[in-house]
Amino acid sequence: MAGRARGAAGRWAAVAALVAVLAALPALIGALPAANSSQSAASLRRAVLASARLGFSGYAESAGGLALPVSAQLTSVADLFSERTTMRVWWRSDDDSRVDVVTPAGEQDVHRDRAGSWSWNYESQTATRTWTTAAAPISVPAAPDLLPSSLGRRLLSEADDGELSRLGARRVAGRDALGLRLVPRAAASSVARVDAWIDAATGIPLQVPVFGKGATAPALDTRFLDLDAHRPAASVTAFTPPPGAGIRRGGTDELVREAARRLRPVHLPATLLGLPRRQVDGVPEGIALYGRGVTLLAVVPVPDRLASGFRQALAQAPGAQVKYGDISVAAGPLSLRLYSPPYIGAYLFVGTVTLDALSGVTGELPQLEAGWLR
Repeated sequence: MAGRARGAAGRWAAVAALVAVLAALPALIGALPAANSSQSAASLRRAVLASARLGFSGYAESAGGLALPVSAQLTSVADLFSERTTMRVWWRSDDDSRVDVVTPAGEQDVHRDRAGSWSWNYESQTATRTWTTAAAPISVPAAPDLLPSSLGRRLLSEADDGELSRLGARRVAGRDALGLRLVPRAAASSVARVDAWIDAATGIPLQVPVFGKGATAPALDTRFLDLDAHRPAASVTAFTPPPGAGIRRGGTDELVREAARRLRPVHLPATLLGLPRRQVDGVPEGIALYGRGVTLLAVVPVPDRLASGFRQALAQAPGAQVKYGDISVAAGPLSLRLYSPPYIGAYLFVGTVTLDALSGVTGELPQLEAGWLR
């Protein structure tokens, strides 16, 4: 009996050991040394841009540390950049994808197609349709924009070879990832660096941490936890509102049109803070975007119905610099300034530029400065 008991105990011990090994396999695989490559920084960037044609699926997680001081109209944007976002993704192309955002409170899905996007909220059973048109050239960031594949490709798309350097290699999502560092050249930039970790086999960015100047922890870190480098079926990304669902219209076109209807539009120059003005089709004259790559500055006239909410949110933010008609605040590498000279109305300056640089931006806009002199 004792011998049989010892044999049974031994068998169960072997089973327990096998289970423990199987459970530890993902961590062990992730801990394996990554194979490095002699691929140059410029070549690795080209591989990232070429990955735009590839399909994939997987799980991703974005962790933001930016406490954005925004009004109630943009709380969803603040949540994206200040919280941990877990995403399940099926990606066929830039205009054919599905990203499910899973939270403790429920789930919200974003389906993109050639005409725009559907956002489906399971809790409210509401589908929101946003159309991609020339009338709505400015869009609010959404969960798909924070995927490492999307963010990494966008940030590297306008980088100069002189801003890039190679890092080593590491394992991300169980795959060999090659490191690529981007250090922006613009003097006004508040971003110290972007460290992109690129899948060696496909060129798909697997992890993208963004660091602000003077910070040791990333302001934003997005990564894949699992990646299957195969194109999913079209039936997975397609969406049709179910019977009985509420349907709404989304987008920023109304806000853009209202912002453009200013009694005193201000002339915006070809350069601002040394950053060139970008040409964006459909954007009214009173709205402008400056810079390239990771260094961007937006200039937006704020409608009266929104200005008070922005003032209150900015004034209550930690570290806010408040003067009469002028409020500035930094949230990590993102700087915001709401400038409200008399007779002209409020203008919002927001971007990845330093707060010191942003303090001098109105000096390059004589019409805004003249508002105080009337």
